[in-house]
Amino acid sequence: MENNEWIWHFREERERNGISRKAVAAVAGISREYLCRLETGKLPVTDKTRKRLAAALKTLYPDPLNLMIDYVRIRFPTMDARHIIEDVLRLKMKYMAQEDHGLYSYSSMYVLGDVVVMTSPKEENGVLLELKGKGCRQFEAYLDGQQRSWYEFFRQCLDEDAVFKRIDLAVNDRAGILDIPYLCDKCDRGECISVFRSFKAYRTGGLAHLREENKESMGATLYIGSMQSDLYFCIYEKAYEQLVKKGIPVEDAEIKNRFEIRLKNERAYFAVYDLVSNESPEDTAFGIINRYVRFVDRDSRKSPEDWPLNHMWSVFIGEHRDRLKLTTDPEPYSLEKTLNWLSHQVAPSWKMLLELDRKCGTNIMEEMLAATELADKHRKIIEQQLQEIGDVVITE
Repeated sequence: MENNEWIWHFREERERNGISRKAVAAVAGISREYLCRLETGKLPVTDKTRKRLAAALKTLYPDPLNLMIDYVRIRFPTMDARHIIEDVLRLKMKYMAQEDHGLYSYSSMYVLGDVVVMTSPKEENGVLLELKGKGCRQFEAYLDGQQRSWYEFFRQCLDEDAVFKRIDLAVNDRAGILDIPYLCDKCDRGECISVFRSFKAYRTGGLAHLREENKESMGATLYIGSMQSDLYFCIYEKAYEQLVKKGIPVEDAEIKNRFEIRLKNERAYFAVYDLVSNESPEDTAFGIINRYVRFVDRDSRKSPEDWPLNHMWSVFIGEHRDRLKLTTDPEPYSLEKTLNWLSHQVAPSWKMLLELDRKCGTNIMEEMLAATELADKHRKIIEQQLQEIGDVVITE
């Protein structure tokens, strides 16, 4: 796109979103007068200035970043699963489906959608709660029904002397402030100053080539720190993940990029303790990020520790934006995953066999369904699906 056309689109977008010239200039680090001359075509827009203006405009969109809890694994020093489910999670035990297998050396588990509570005959294992991404969203729906927050839940876990095995804090970049391939290149050029010694960058979205012919369009992921350590960062282009999983076009994805802080053991405990003590997720999350990593611009006249902070990075870590609050996105338990599997894997074969039944005058599929018996697990899932959130949660 030519400079004149680009700056015209830029000005139109700025004005359409009600963002002032003064605000954009402040975030971009230029004067209002200079921006005025650029927007009126009196000065050409260099590639460097174009990037800074684009980043500044994105930063000034409403809520360009939000912060969420995206993974929880907590061990409770008790063998009383009912106590954890009903008194800590505050869910009615009768709606949990019991399964005779588990993970992480646990032998059985209670399941309500994506909320999983594992048990073991070994006292040292205690009771383990695991909430993956969808599990966190589902649990947020239950927290809403209980009129509780993550802070209150975590405080109760601390009161139970729980061991925080892993906690993930996810900073969602909804405006596309971060340029992940650009950050990968900076790591290669030695322009990432970090306590960590290891970096790993690669193209993700293994199935993306099925949807987009250009292999270069696959999303990029950057790991900073060792995945075997108790603290590391995972930064990736989430829009491409949604393309692969749900077929959502990249340009329509609500979340463009995600910066995950993955914490285990003591690191997880201290992060949770800081969260519930101060209720300042901005300080907790970016306190960790700023302590361990920063992206800079090379300056051959100075030593690396004195290289200036990269402008894009300074915008991400908090310059000229509002402080982040802990965001939730409650999502009630549904059978979406099962229905998607049926739609893609089973339905075509099922329809084919029904057609054969019709043409051959047989009733094989009808007889098969009639002979199929539901297990206790399936009956419990039916019961779960018929309940409202208020029926499942325990309120004080």
